[in-house]
Amino acid sequence: MTLEPLLSAPAVVQVHAFSAMGAFVLGAAQIILPKGALPHRALGAIWLLLMTVITISSVFIYRPTAPGDPFWARFSFIHLFTALSAYGLIHGAFLLLRGGPGLRFHSRPFVSVYVGGLIVAGALAFMPGRIMHEVAFGG
Repeated sequence: MTLEPLLSAPAVVQVHAFSAMGAFVLGAAQIILPKGALPHRALGAIWLLLMTVITISSVFIYRPTAPGDPFWARFSFIHLFTALSAYGLIHGAFLLLRGGPGLRFHSRPFVSVYVGGLIVAGALAFMPGRIMHEVAFGG
């Protein structure tokens, strides 16, 4: 295992990957630790910020294309998680801001983003040919 492929990657990839690592750890803590107290709210705000950075940065990570290729050819199937994560984050934040009885349901979209956007998409990032595969298993 070596961080060299990640450290030599473009800055947007580094921001994306390191934010994802932090969000993965914070998300696990949010799921395990007691709910509703100040630490839960503070860690939740940091997690939401990190997930927003991850979602926005993922738009700017794309594969190179030849001149004349259609714009959409730059994106892979893993970019579907960008739209799903954005929706989940907005929906969860809306439930939090609205408060009231719906507040207890804010975890559903956030846990979905954690599972889909961090665990599933994160696992896909370790497929051969991707930077995280080189980090974990060498080039």
